[in-house]
Amino acid sequence: MKNKLQELDLNLLKLLKTVVETRNTHAAADKLGISQTSVSRGLAKLRDVFGEQLFIRKAHGVEPSELAEKLAEASDLMLKPLIKVVESYQNFDPEEFNGDVKIAMNIFFLELHGEGIFNALRGQFPNANFSMVYWQEHSLTEVLNGEVDYLIHFEGYPLPQEIYSHTLEEVELCLVARENHPVLSQSSDWASIHHLPLARVIIDGINSKRSPVEEVYLAKGFQPRVSLTTHSVRVLTNKLSTSDAIMFGSQYMTSLDQRLASYPLPELPKQMRKIRVSGGYLQSKRGYPLNQHLHQIIQSYFDSLVPPKV
Repeated sequence: MKNKLQELDLNLLKLLKTVVETRNTHAAADKLGISQTSVSRGLAKLRDVFGEQLFIRKAHGVEPSELAEKLAEASDLMLKPLIKVVESYQNFDPEEFNGDVKIAMNIFFLELHGEGIFNALRGQFPNANFSMVYWQEHSLTEVLNGEVDYLIHFEGYPLPQEIYSHTLEEVELCLVARENHPVLSQSSDWASIHHLPLARVIIDGINSKRSPVEEVYLAKGFQPRVSLTTHSVRVLTNKLSTSDAIMFGSQYMTSLDQRLASYPLPELPKQMRKIRVSGGYLQSKRGYPLNQHLHQIIQSYFDSLVPPKV
């Protein structure tokens, strides 16, 4: 019986439950909207799995055995959760959703775009409970465990195949420093800027020791002078706006502090002049409406951005 149960068509359980309720194969056929022949064939398959005494024929119908009644009860308990899951996919309404939504993003993006993304999501999910956190060492494990619904990171961050990722935005890079910077206002070539102090955000898992830009300094024979590394974008912007320090970053930084300005990059390899922002979630949730709605809203947010001019 075990092997036959594994191959049992779930529609047969619905048929069994209907026959138990109606105690008549004709009435069951009418209720299910199928032919009498289909009901007879279905009952034959059920008897093949559960035994000949599943139903006892009577003059005006059938009498379910105790086994048939217990199977009907069990099938009802099993089918209701399945129906509920299917309905949650088909009838998902973000305005009615009152569950939890957790989004983990690189701390740089959380500072730059966290407020805008939250406002966009809150407008579509007015009854949801949000948790928006910065990406940490354990965040990937949380995504894989289903605890994080959506992630936002640099495209270069290594993600396993279990996570579906997609490009949200391609960002032109620039130099960021204080407005009217005494050097960058005149030139941003390597000969002019190599001695200037550097400041950068620590991005866990990517540049915690030495950034790609620092490797370029060394390749050109310059010694990078990193005067600040920090997790705090606020500390970073204060450093940049009150000193001659510079940052290789995004023009979006200038929107955080009016004292900052963007300047052209020095000569750099083509692949280092842009960065891509990626969003992602579990491959197993690609058909789940919550994750699809999150992606659509966040993608629309990035599509609406107008970056400051370099």
